[in-house]
Amino acid sequence: MKYLRIKAIAQKEIIQIRRDPYSLAMAFLMPVILLVIFGYAITIDINDIPAVVYDLDKSSMSREFMSEIKSSGYFSVVAYVDRYQDVDRYLDSGGAKLAVIIPYDFSKNLLAARTAQVGVIVDGSDSNTATIAQGYITAIAEQYAQRIRSVRITPLIDARSRVWYNSELKSKNFIIPGLIALIMSVIVSLLTSLTIAKEWDRGTMEQLISTPLKTSELIIGKLIPYFIIGFIDTVVSVFMCTMIFDVPLRGSLFLLFALSCIFLFGGLCWGILISIIARTQLVASQMAMLSTFLPAFLLSGFMFAIYNMPKPLQIVTYAVPARYFVTILKDIFLKGSTLKLLAGEALLLTVYGMIIFVLANKIFKKKIV
Repeated sequence: MKYLRIKAIAQKEIIQIRRDPYSLAMAFLMPVILLVIFGYAITIDINDIPAVVYDLDKSSMSREFMSEIKSSGYFSVVAYVDRYQDVDRYLDSGGAKLAVIIPYDFSKNLLAARTAQVGVIVDGSDSNTATIAQGYITAIAEQYAQRIRSVRITPLIDARSRVWYNSELKSKNFIIPGLIALIMSVIVSLLTSLTIAKEWDRGTMEQLISTPLKTSELIIGKLIPYFIIGFIDTVVSVFMCTMIFDVPLRGSLFLLFALSCIFLFGGLCWGILISIIARTQLVASQMAMLSTFLPAFLLSGFMFAIYNMPKPLQIVTYAVPARYFVTILKDIFLKGSTLKLLAGEALLLTVYGMIIFVLANKIFKKKIV
């Protein structure tokens, strides 16, 4: 008898699983996705740090010094510039994380066995990368100095570093703004991922379908309350970031909230889309967590540098909206960036939100399936 009861329960569970293919797919895909993301994305090694070079000396020794830096594998020179203003532009836009400035008398001082100064400007919005980059530059400079001179002179090359945007290299200054993006990514999608699924679970979807509401009206009506909640959460998060954690806010508060609204809209639409596809609250919540938390944590640049990931994963990050929101938050908080510098991220977030909204409208059908 006991065996028969266990068998009956097992058969019932098999039938339930077959009726819910999304849960079955999640059960098989989740460990695969986790292994791929964690296996490739998580690394504490820093390689190919994008750097810009302003060489005033333009001598064979300065070129040899830069060749030493490039061949180390730690740095990737993205540009050689002829004006100091171009150094500002690359660092402000995020095109480079480090700038090397070689003065006019670099080779002259080396040939005369005098200390040659090298300017190094580091983007401190990521204090971990900035600290490691400084150490790499110092080590390379010392190694190069010893190689070209038989007599040890300490220091032959004096690499003087300055850190911009986060001069004290406090990790909280770049972690906390990124946390806002991570938290909001999860919260807004979870809030709306249960809305449509809840109607199906409670058996009230038939009543909504029978109303003259259009699909777009139904979705927007469900979005508005959660948009307000998400905006309040954003305001509270920014307040805690500045008042409790003492993170400097150097940019426009209005711009920060305006771009946050664009991100919130896309995140809420994604939650609605999940709710429409899943049709059950359990699967909807699982899909929301898997599709928001892991990409936002691992593939947004919040904790791990995107340029240090394998090329295939770097391409995948362009489909993660949190990538753009993390950039927006860090740049507004630490760099005081304007809309001109963040126009690309704002545009991509807008396009993402509109695409997801249109998809939700197309997929949702006002009929009993």
